Amino acid sequence: MASPAFEVGGRRIGPDEPAYVVAELSANHRGDYGRAVALIEAAAGAGADAVKLQTYTADTLTIDCDNACFRIGGDGLWAGRTLYDLYREAATPWEWQPRLRARALDLGLELFSSPFDETAVAFLEEMDVPAHKIASFELIDTPLLRAVAATGKPVIVSTGMASLDEVDEAVGVLREAGAGPIALLKCTSAYPAPPEEMNLRSIPYLADRFGVVAGVSDHTRSEAVAVAAVAVGGRIVEKHLTLSRSEGGPDAAFSAEPAEFARMVAAVRDAERALGAVSFGGAAGEKDLRPLRRSLFVVADIKAGEPFTPDNVRSIRPGHGLAPKHLDKVLGQRAAADIPRGTPLTWEMIAR
Repeated sequence: MASPAFEVGGRRIGPDEPAYVVAELSANHRGDYGRAVALIEAAAGAGADAVKLQTYTADTLTIDCDNACFRIGGDGLWAGRTLYDLYREAATPWEWQPRLRARALDLGLELFSSPFDETAVAFLEEMDVPAHKIASFELIDTPLLRAVAATGKPVIVSTGMASLDEVDEAVGVLREAGAGPIALLKCTSAYPAPPEEMNLRSIPYLADRFGVVAGVSDHTRSEAVAVAAVAVGGRIVEKHLTLSRSEGGPDAAFSAEPAEFARMVAAVRDAERALGAVSFGGAAGEKDLRPLRRSLFVVADIKAGEPFTPDNVRSIRPGHGLAPKHLDKVLGQRAAADIPRGTPLTWEMIAR
């Protein structure tokens, strides 16, 4: 199978590349353009490769209706709110988005977005974004998938809530409609998501089954989940970023603050270096320690002709003598010459 690697804005993403770290801004701008810019600047400072927006309006996602089915149930962060009210608060104004992309590019970051309908796809294409993201909730929206695929650009798809059949169908729709390279993100659509429900072993399964780059969209409060995702082969890490959880907002509770995000990125990079390659025989940093391994030493004075016994030959540190595996061959043999205590044993000291 051909390599699933692809590029976003000149940055190569693939099995043999460093993880592509995406800072999701979502609603953490809290309706303030200056805060949105500050989030992009914080993402750059924390080591992200890209920032991601969401492109929708409340009217493109739902209708303003107070019927029970339009209210969010359960006891989660958004319980009791109407969908329209939530999305109206969380939306990123479209007029901001070209300026935000320009600022991101100035800082060496790429910026792309999750479109939520065909008008958003068209708008983002006017912005010349390098890729599109499909949010978990939209994975089943076939018309949206086809609109995104028609751009021919890379498509990153979150798979939260989706069955394997639904993922298979979505990938099929995208490919049949001419999509560019596809990446799949393991995602648990809970806010916040508990680490024990992340099931990160799904990442290499997705990569192998669909022949794609895979990664994680992380809604946990943990900094370790991203590291674990990279350790099992994830090559994209997406996590929400907020300036401060204490400021509140729809997404703040499951978003990382800048210092946390930076620690996560640093840990991901450490994990990548630590994974290395299949290697045995001692690393460069171990070279000076090899002499500290055990070897056979004379531990009591021995006269020429005396036998080697457990009382006068032992396996001890350091490692300047014969390897410990030769002890059974040495015991019972006789000394070829006087040997003082503390001498590393060699074959020449053994009478023939």
